[in-house]
Amino acid sequence: MTDILTFAQTTTARVGDYLLTQFGQVQASRKPDGSLVTQADQWADREIREAIASTFPSHGVLTEETEHVFHGSQWCWVIDPLDGTTNFTRGIPVWGISLGLLYKGTPVFGYVHFPPLGQSFHGFYSQLPITDYPLPNTGAFLNNRPIHTSPDAPSQNHFFSLCARSTDVMKQPFPCKIRMLGVASYNFLAVASGAALGAVEATPKIWDLAAVWVILQAAGGAWVSLSKEPIFPLQALKNYGSCSLPTLVASRAELVPEFKPFVEFLGNKASC
Repeated sequence: MTDILTFAQTTTARVGDYLLTQFGQVQASRKPDGSLVTQADQWADREIREAIASTFPSHGVLTEETEHVFHGSQWCWVIDPLDGTTNFTRGIPVWGISLGLLYKGTPVFGYVHFPPLGQSFHGFYSQLPITDYPLPNTGAFLNNRPIHTSPDAPSQNHFFSLCARSTDVMKQPFPCKIRMLGVASYNFLAVASGAALGAVEATPKIWDLAAVWVILQAAGGAWVSLSKEPIFPLQALKNYGSCSLPTLVASRAELVPEFKPFVEFLGNKASC
């Protein structure tokens, strides 16, 4: 796992350095699902896939831009080469590179690097015995310093993050101040680091979630799938390209009953 952490650090740093040269300078095109993609996304996707193939040739890969089918590999990387493409193209400095590593279909390691912010989150978390690589103790880190979710109670001085498709939440009084950061991974990592008490994403994809699933829970947070089926473990030979996986996170399990009634209607957006 030391080699895996080093790989994630060096690869995302190298890719991030190049992306910073393109930040706010490139034009985006629209994919069939309506999301945006740039040449920078595609370059980063290729660079990360090639780095994995060279360093871990037996590992599988799932990635937003090219490979959507989980082939059942014991070890599989889930990549979002540029999470926050809209922010990236508009010159808004909240976007990142996300790498999650799955063991038998369930994430055990996550690394998310935000080049404009100088922030790198990582974590280890597993409830499975792993024989191939000794897994370090459960833990979540920001720039290599331990992070934990907030123990605070909700108030109008605390944050809860929405996505663009969950704004109906604001039609009723809510126990926290609302924020919208425009990046699924950063919404959830703000909870992991203690900056927010909760967050919801209505239509995230597997590459938005795999890395932060590890980090959020390792930091002490609660993860709630709003769809009927659990997200993990992934199903072999399933195509996850069009799967929307509505998700609520909270800083601790005790807050789930307080937040869930406001957002559980988003379970209707699940599709897979």
